[in-house]
Amino acid sequence: MYKITLMTVMILWLLLCSNVYSQSDASDTKAAEKQYQAKAPKTQPFGKEAFSTSKVTTVRWLGMAGFLINSKGTTMMVDPVLKGFDMPIMIDFPIRTEDVPRLDAVLVTHGDNDHYSVPTNQDLKAVTKAYHSTHYVDSLMKSVGLPSFGHDRKEKFKVGPITVTTVPVDHAWQNAYPGTANRIFKNEDCTAFMIQTPDGTIWAQGDSRLMQEHLMINPAPDAILFDFSDSEWHFTFEGAVKIANAYPNTPLLLCHWGSVDAPDFAPFNGDPEKLKKHVINPERIRVLAPGEPFVLKKLKQTTKK
Repeated sequence: MYKITLMTVMILWLLLCSNVYSQSDASDTKAAEKQYQAKAPKTQPFGKEAFSTSKVTTVRWLGMAGFLINSKGTTMMVDPVLKGFDMPIMIDFPIRTEDVPRLDAVLVTHGDNDHYSVPTNQDLKAVTKAYHSTHYVDSLMKSVGLPSFGHDRKEKFKVGPITVTTVPVDHAWQNAYPGTANRIFKNEDCTAFMIQTPDGTIWAQGDSRLMQEHLMINPAPDAILFDFSDSEWHFTFEGAVKIANAYPNTPLLLCHWGSVDAPDFAPFNGDPEKLKKHVINPERIRVLAPGEPFVLKKLKQTTKK
């Protein structure tokens, strides 16, 4: 199986950008503007206590696009990258793979290596009951010996008392760049997850271009693991704002920003201060430090018409 690294994508991106800059008299100014990069707050390390049984559901950002969810003692990680990434990192990860005591599941949205880290997941194998993803990523996982399961679009599965539903996405970016892969990718090779816990529902967005159904989730999620990067193969900034304002009371737990030292690479360069200027009820934006706990609470729901 062939898996694309983000370094390859970045090289392609920079080559495209360099062609544009060379045709512009303002190239030096534009390049300078792109050097600014918002950085995550200082990491708050955690240990075994984050995996203990509790009376609540706690969410911790791991950096990158990764999260740890502990719902009353049922634990899972979404898209964990805790080591082995192929680009410079600006943060300290809040926990080492060897310090993770147990996981009921790891959920992986797609095969890009800023979401599916083979070194991280191989290290977690000894303490993880099961891995869940799409059928394609399941095949990648099985090839390295992980106890994995592949799922269809809109399929439900259980992790203890938690119900997880796969959510369709649009992220088959490889087909737009001939030579980056030796297969044709399908949108069903990637997914998002709707994670229904006893304390509320969490939408783990993964990566996707905006789809109309992303604006029509009913009832509204109680928290969104929110990607707001300005990339054409993500929601774009404008698309992310549309999603945020479609669910005006839902807490937005920011991710996919402030972690990778790549100031010219749009997918890693969301800026929370810019987002606050465009989102209804900006106080619900959660600029978490890696490792910082967020306690999930159910929203007072109003039915969408």
